[in-house]
Amino acid sequence: MTSPIAGGVDCDLHPAVPHLTSLLPYMNDYWRDQVTTRGMTDLISQSYPTNSPISSRPDWRPAQGKPGSSLADMQRQALDQFGTAYGICNPLYGVQMVFSEDMADAFCRALNDWLVKEWLDKDDRLRGSIVIPVQSIEKAVAEIERCAQDKRFVQVLMLVMGDMPLGKRHYWPIYAAAERLGLPVGIHAGSAYHNPPTSVGWGSYHIEDYVAQAQAFQTQLTSLIVEGVFARHPNLKMVMLESGFTWLPPFLWRLHKFWRGVRMETPWVDRAPLEIVRSNIRFSLQPVDAPPDGDTLNRLFDHMQSDELILFSSDYPHWQFDGDEVLPHGLSQDLVRKIMIDNPHATYGRLKVKEKTP
Repeated sequence: MTSPIAGGVDCDLHPAVPHLTSLLPYMNDYWRDQVTTRGMTDLISQSYPTNSPISSRPDWRPAQGKPGSSLADMQRQALDQFGTAYGICNPLYGVQMVFSEDMADAFCRALNDWLVKEWLDKDDRLRGSIVIPVQSIEKAVAEIERCAQDKRFVQVLMLVMGDMPLGKRHYWPIYAAAERLGLPVGIHAGSAYHNPPTSVGWGSYHIEDYVAQAQAFQTQLTSLIVEGVFARHPNLKMVMLESGFTWLPPFLWRLHKFWRGVRMETPWVDRAPLEIVRSNIRFSLQPVDAPPDGDTLNRLFDHMQSDELILFSSDYPHWQFDGDEVLPHGLSQDLVRKIMIDNPHATYGRLKVKEKTP
């Protein structure tokens, strides 16, 4: 087993909202009344069905309530267990699924405020991602600017499957705000389910949705590069969370080949796709979509031609590994340090700042 290094940064933790009523204290009178009057009970995304085996390791599943809903459990099972210095909380709650711009805005504000009071304020190791109402770009930018006043928010969080490709100019004001405020944009596996999760329609089983996530990341990475997001925002970092990464070398070879062949249609892409990925894109470690053979994994790292692309993550409480084997076999200690400490700190410039909102 490859041992973790104490003092690492866990870039993908999932605190769970126990119930929609948990957000009521963080809503104004109008929205509290709306939730109550409409009989709204919860916002559970099918990206991670509560009782699905991959949604939680058996030994991390509580006797009652949702996996990941207890701070004490997260502290004991993830932060303390892996010697984590900082953990980035990425709430995966179904606020992206609603269609109303106003409702999405109210729920995102409540979710972000809930994260501050119930998690960040209670453990100095925790940092947060800003969940934004992508249904309205204006409101999304406003929420980024509001939450960014608290330096413990270190990232903007979006889902990989939304209403349109993420490179579209529709989203550029979000990227401009993130770049200006020094916030990477985390693109997490998951869907708003406004469109089918596969490119050919709706499947029958959860496994079809889950496997299709990697294809969605490839599509979004292509969109971000060829639409010119990083030509316009050269200092913007994006982190692909729960994307896998072993698909990256053949994907980049293919993209590079066709970029060279038809680059006349996108003259603003003035750097090779691999160069753009090296400078602007990072990938979380878990789930490791590779065989258990360490030699094979190290060859894959060699094909990626960089030791700066991967960021440590446990994906707590999702079930991606057994026991303490949070790191794959066969990694050198130098590479472990890069993945666990050096790369996250180079990506998230706000990690060490503990300033709270005035």
